[in-house]
Amino acid sequence: MADPKPALVLHLATGGEPLLFALTTEESGKLAGKLAQLVKTGAVESVTTKDDSVVAVNFAHVAAAYIDDLARKSTVFGMHA
Repeated sequence: MADPKPALVLHLATGGEPLLFALTTEESGKLAGKLAQLVKTGAVESVTTKDDSVVAVNFAHVAAAYIDDLARKSTVFGMHA
């Protein structure tokens, strides 16, 4: 089995392709439990990516957010082949 490659996937309310941010397993665990609340409240959250960059995400502009494993061959939403 391939090593997990967690990523934050953001679908913007304005449409277009989703934004993907590679995360560490630790960071994905921190975010997973609070994504729904961040989207509901439209909060701004700093996210540390796998390469140690810090990205400020304004969830007021996000229609859907979830953690996905990019090592998988397919997803529920059919975004990966």
